[in-house]
Amino acid sequence: MEEMEKIREMLDFIKKSPTQYHAVANFKELCLKNGFIELDERKRFSIERGKSYFVSRGSGSIIAFRVPDCDFECFSIIEAHTDSPTFRLKRNAEVNSTPYYTTLNVESYGGAIISTWFDRPLSVAGRIFVDNGEELREVLVDAETDLVLIPNLAIHLNREINSGYHYHVQKDVQPLFSMGKGSILDFFAKKYGINSDEISDYDLFLYNRSQYSVWGADGEFISSPRLDDMECAYLAMQGLFDAESGSSFPLVALFDNEEVGSSSQRGALSDFLSNTLSRISISLSVDREMEMMAYASSLVLSADNGHAVHPNYPEKSDISNKTVLNGGVVIKYSANQKYTSDASTSSVIRSLMKRNGIKCQDYFNHSDIVGGSTLGNLSIQKVSIPTVDVGLAELAMHSSYESGGRYDVKELFALFKAFLSR
Repeated sequence: MEEMEKIREMLDFIKKSPTQYHAVANFKELCLKNGFIELDERKRFSIERGKSYFVSRGSGSIIAFRVPDCDFECFSIIEAHTDSPTFRLKRNAEVNSTPYYTTLNVESYGGAIISTWFDRPLSVAGRIFVDNGEELREVLVDAETDLVLIPNLAIHLNREINSGYHYHVQKDVQPLFSMGKGSILDFFAKKYGINSDEISDYDLFLYNRSQYSVWGADGEFISSPRLDDMECAYLAMQGLFDAESGSSFPLVALFDNEEVGSSSQRGALSDFLSNTLSRISISLSVDREMEMMAYASSLVLSADNGHAVHPNYPEKSDISNKTVLNGGVVIKYSANQKYTSDASTSSVIRSLMKRNGIKCQDYFNHSDIVGGSTLGNLSIQKVSIPTVDVGLAELAMHSSYESGGRYDVKELFALFKAFLSR
């Protein structure tokens, strides 16, 4: 029962985090509840041994860490990301292509499975910037209701829909918002008591309102929007909260913009992690050479979910490494270094999992199918620490509603807690 309660807590957190901005705000709240102290990049860091801290950047990325009581030998770092593929509203979003309806003009954010966004309850969330002439403030917003829907064209009018269809985002993926001439900004202004004329700009995204589910003959599966990568992000932070003191310096870095290449001011290719690590060292009077020595002994877990073998398409998986739901933590490999695991880094993690009775399985792409990439091979360009890619197996990655294994959750949490307790 306790295991199921923890899973529902995770799924509830994901439900409350429809965008990266909501996720970081909710992680901040969890950090504060667990006694962490907030730092501000614009101010000098004042860090003391034995205490815990967090710092955010751009409302979409957050780094949290515990400072050991004693001198530390290395960093134990987990990386994950806060964003997911979706659709972003453009400015002047309302479109009146007919006199009957108002739709919203959107653009792709990341590589979504577009068909999964049709004919289901959707909503809009994100952040709005308000300028009242005296101050500019950021307001986190969520419609919190079934607000829009992207209707399919009936099969009678599109006989080729089941024969393969190329979706055009500009035409096919305009969500229906209202009858007549509704305004999305007026909607949020009314909901949050804002003067719509004072709205300066916004980052608003569609999200799937479908309720998460625990299902299967024995309740062995879970499904939810944004499992990739909120599952890893949430479990990493919980692992940090529960970790015991060790000889390493435990840190969790959750980045925005992974789904669009990470090359942003708060992405894995930014200086957010490297600057934070250096400022920690400065505040603790650790000189530059000692910091470099610590890096050489450190390890990073790049945590992002991987592809489970599909029941209807087993030929899409590697022929001798079948990654399955509820098969345990996945270690991901790629000869072209899209994943960073090698024999050296993976052996450290395998040994840790073996000592703690954690289930493990291997992921390789099918040799004729190009796979995706994640955070590790990007962040390593900024902070060159040995890295291993891990995650959990899931089905329908980048769908608006993804599926994973219920029993895998405890395995990944156990790994994160053990790793951050080294």
